[in-house]
Amino acid sequence: MEFQGIGAFKIMNGKTKTMRKWIVLTIAGTLWIQPVLEIGVPAASWFPVQRAEAASTTKLNESNITSGAQLLEYRYNTTRSGKSATVLADVVKVDLQNPYVNLNVMTGQGGKITTRQSVEGMAKETKAVAGVNGDYFNTSAEGVPMGAQASDGVLMSSPSELSGMYAFGVTKSGTPMIEQFTFEGKVTAEDGSTFDLAGINQASYMTEPDKTFSHTNKMYIYTDAWKAVERPANSSTTPTEVLVQDGVITQISLNKGIKQTVPAGAYILRAHGTAAKYIQQHMQVGQKVTTDYALKTRSTGKTVDPADLKMMIGGHTILVDEGKTTSFSRNVNALGGNRARTAVGYSQNGRYAYIIAVQDNNNSAGMSLYELQSFMVSIGVWKGLNLDGGGSTTLVTRPLGEKQAELTFETEYGGTTQRSVVNGLGVYTTAPQGSVKGFNISGPKQLLLGQTAKYSANGYDTYYNPINNENIKPTWKAGSSNIKWTGSEFKATGSGTAKVVATSNGISTSMNVDIVGADAIQSLTPASTTATLKAGTTIAVPVTAKLKNGSSLTISPETLKWEFVGFKGTVKDDQLTINSVDSGTTVGYAIARYDGFSTMMVLTTGGGATTTWEDFEGPDTTVSFLGNPSSVTGTAAITQGAEDHSNSKVLQLTYDMTNGTGKKYAYAQLNGKTLNAGTKAMAVDVYGDQSFNWLRAEATDASGKTVYIDLAKSVNWKGWKTLNVDLSSLGISYPAKLKRIYLVNVEEGQDERAATGSIQIDNIKLTGAAQAASFTNPSGTLAMTVGKKTATLNGQSQAIDAAPMLRNNATYIPVKYIIDAFGGQANWDQKNQRVTILRSGALMDLTVGNKEYVMNGKLKSSSVAPLVVSGRTLVPLRLVSEELGLSVKWDQKTKTITVQS
Repeated sequence: MEFQGIGAFKIMNGKTKTMRKWIVLTIAGTLWIQPVLEIGVPAASWFPVQRAEAASTTKLNESNITSGAQLLEYRYNTTRSGKSATVLADVVKVDLQNPYVNLNVMTGQGGKITTRQSVEGMAKETKAVAGVNGDYFNTSAEGVPMGAQASDGVLMSSPSELSGMYAFGVTKSGTPMIEQFTFEGKVTAEDGSTFDLAGINQASYMTEPDKTFSHTNKMYIYTDAWKAVERPANSSTTPTEVLVQDGVITQISLNKGIKQTVPAGAYILRAHGTAAKYIQQHMQVGQKVTTDYALKTRSTGKTVDPADLKMMIGGHTILVDEGKTTSFSRNVNALGGNRARTAVGYSQNGRYAYIIAVQDNNNSAGMSLYELQSFMVSIGVWKGLNLDGGGSTTLVTRPLGEKQAELTFETEYGGTTQRSVVNGLGVYTTAPQGSVKGFNISGPKQLLLGQTAKYSANGYDTYYNPINNENIKPTWKAGSSNIKWTGSEFKATGSGTAKVVATSNGISTSMNVDIVGADAIQSLTPASTTATLKAGTTIAVPVTAKLKNGSSLTISPETLKWEFVGFKGTVKDDQLTINSVDSGTTVGYAIARYDGFSTMMVLTTGGGATTTWEDFEGPDTTVSFLGNPSSVTGTAAITQGAEDHSNSKVLQLTYDMTNGTGKKYAYAQLNGKTLNAGTKAMAVDVYGDQSFNWLRAEATDASGKTVYIDLAKSVNWKGWKTLNVDLSSLGISYPAKLKRIYLVNVEEGQDERAATGSIQIDNIKLTGAAQAASFTNPSGTLAMTVGKKTATLNGQSQAIDAAPMLRNNATYIPVKYIIDAFGGQANWDQKNQRVTILRSGALMDLTVGNKEYVMNGKLKSSSVAPLVVSGRTLVPLRLVSEELGLSVKWDQKTKTITVQS
């Protein structure tokens, strides 16, 4: 996930001596080591605990995964710098005294070290009913856990010699432990001589606090759990290796590695320097050799026999001790920010283990380590430690009645994208088949209005494990008025929380379904905001809804209510077909409403179409590379495209951000082509390298302002993908020039993104707005005075039937005055108490008594709301005028309002 700094301090006679130290950038990421300026700090006060701001924890839901394991869902509310933040956290609570459930380590692919796999993949492979990512690892090396790993009495990797690293383990008797562990072992030759073992199945690294290379003058043991051919691949030391099979030396390779994987049941001793000399002096092929090793706790010196361990997995700093937040055992400065988090702990009586995953996605704001400590204490953790987090954080759980675990929430990478990790902590059941206990409803948990869905019943036994569903033949009914059972499926009829109910053999169960209504929507955006107005034209019109909780969903056009202005059309199969255009019409409008919430597409006879702006085929296209800082290197060039763009020329941006610190940028500098007035949207084909870097574009507008355009927050795909970007909300003053397209490797969680890679750009297309000439609205000046029933339009006095009035420090008028003076149309919806205004490509919905309004598909808020006075609907003059592109001036002395177009 993240990286952390660690200092080296030598303690002499109770005093701290300042000395040269190294920064160790570890974590689910690269292990980088470099010298830095030393600052002496007393060891006892290295990383003092800090307090999270006032917070509250609320349990939202509790469900069984299997006998002895539950999924608990929490909401954590806190305040950050005076602003409230909401975080969702999921906890798998495991009863370590339950005979049918146990914890174990999930390892890469096929249970082998030096392999990686997603948490969901490991859970599926090992049949875990729940699982979470585990230890930190070096992303640039083979993929080896940094801490101890044990499974069913077998030690698969030893703890690295790094200060302050804790591990979580469970003995075969079911006792949990969280400690710092060291490794002690020795090899005994046939002549009785011995040599110390430094570790088992470890990658190369820099030790702490003595700052030596891990494999220099050391001997390590590598078992058949190590899948890679080299041991380790990135070590600078020359190895001497010994293959031992059935306790007998079968091969000795002096000063070079044995070019094979470790055979099943065998092991290889890897030695260097003095350890290699020991092998030359005391070992020969055919001789017997034995090894013996164990773990020891740093705090007590107690020996822990791996054979007594059910499991052990390495972690990072301790977070909670004796039910209280505690000082960090490692420097966590680089673990800052509010991120997805993973942790594990246990209860005071040692009965329960808590596997914790904190969400950082559209629905949840992530946590700081201090907040994670606070949360862990609030749910009853007695002792707990930090596991790898950020982009690595992934939780899978098996829903009740289902046969395998699935992703519990969206990852920090977005959606279902999961990082491949080296190991994880899995939950397993050994329960026998029990009798039928009940069943659970499976199906969509979110529906759109008018949408239909089928649901199924999945049975489970007395141990909460799935059973054969043949004997479960439920009857279905709606448990609320906003959903209807049609006899074969359910149909959403009203917004809010609905209930689906199923009954079988006298047992009933229900499931809540969120039916999305207008009150949940933040914006509606059609795939195209403009198009050509021509009979026979078909236009793809899927609409994306962004909800107030930050999530997005696609609304099928057929579930929307459509209104066509200036033409006649039909919508079918996500396509709008223009059947005919009204005589004399140059501008048409396709207005779509979802539960009253509106959005619009403007169609014109002379503009608004999508055109190719740059396809990199022209001879005058020039590009260049720029890195920031200067240590970022790479190239930008026009080249032949990859895969299905192989017949096209593309812009290829290749980068190397390995060196340097902080934010890193790789720019493809363009020749400043112009974005013309009215540009509303951009589409671009991008060949992604799954680097998870941030892709942006930069433009300079007519006022000299720099405008940043987010193309993709994370390049989390491999291959070609078309990105669509709305430019209408960026406030660009045209004409503007597109200056560059670039990748950003941000500092936070930097090790989670690739430092090197290559992307390709092709077919940049722009969608223009309707041509200004197509709009024939009049211009002029309208003046009105509060309390007077006369107005002046372009210097001509005229009577009005309702005088402007002041209310709530705002001036109100009937909207008719604006429409009569400056063009457009206004409609009144009596049922919904809604005024709809359409003018010059703008669509505005206002509701009486509601300060929220919809402008061009986006929900906005005002300080005032429309109101009804003496049976007439009045709107806030300044709000409406300025949103429609008119200017408003107020003369306090005369109480006169002047509106100009």
